[in-house]
Amino acid sequence: MTGACVSLTTDYGLTDGFVAACHGVLARLAPAVRVIDVTHLVPPADVRRGAAVLAQTVPYLPVGVHVAVVDPGVGTERRGVALATPAGLLVGPDNGLLLPAATALGGVTDAVELTNPEWLAPTVSRTFHGRDVFVPVAARLASGAPLAEAGPAVEPGTLVRLPAPLVRAEPGGLSAEVLTVDHFGNVQLAAPGPLLDALPSRVLVNGREAVHGRTFGDAPPGALVVYVDSAAQVAIAVNTGRAADTLRATPGDVLTITTATPLRRDLAVDAPS
Repeated sequence: MTGACVSLTTDYGLTDGFVAACHGVLARLAPAVRVIDVTHLVPPADVRRGAAVLAQTVPYLPVGVHVAVVDPGVGTERRGVALATPAGLLVGPDNGLLLPAATALGGVTDAVELTNPEWLAPTVSRTFHGRDVFVPVAARLASGAPLAEAGPAVEPGTLVRLPAPLVRAEPGGLSAEVLTVDHFGNVQLAAPGPLLDALPSRVLVNGREAVHGRTFGDAPPGALVVYVDSAAQVAIAVNTGRAADTLRATPGDVLTITTATPLRRDLAVDAPS
């Protein structure tokens, strides 16, 4: 498959040889394939964070095979699967990690369980399926092998789904679960951007005053700003600061955004020290 691409998203970190081993397998089995590392710094075993990063990234990658491994159930009875979508293939554990990305790529059209031993490493480690199962399968798919040869068909309705995060529109505002916190400390909520449309320019986030703006500079330095981020989700930042620290927010927390009285001149007093 000329110009084929494989992307890798994992929680393997960068201090061990896990990522290099996966690259090595790809280089041996499919040397012409281009590899894109999405991230290997998903917090360990944080399937929801991995799913969000993958889903928000794959629409901007070349059509190809996307391997994702955040797999606390490795070596158990959980299935390894490959999913076909209108805009690419996804390979990884059947633990909810892949389905948001599949939705972003147009939905699952076919799915298989990865059971063909000829597609796997000669010896499969119980704890390193990224190297021994998922990457070898991805190499073959990227080289043009048909999905059906990877294993038996799986009914898409049986694929594991993550619990839906809380999102609730309320009079004068909304409540939503924190979906992710990025490298800059920006807090992304599991709420779509249009839920902010009806809110005024001054709002409260869990009782703290904030600006409803379009970008970070719409708030004074050190102040909170509520905006629609690059993934079209409701997000909260601090201009030149970290919203996650200011709000003491972590993934899974629920934040409430409501209308507020006019902004005080001392808005920046809540800036992190």
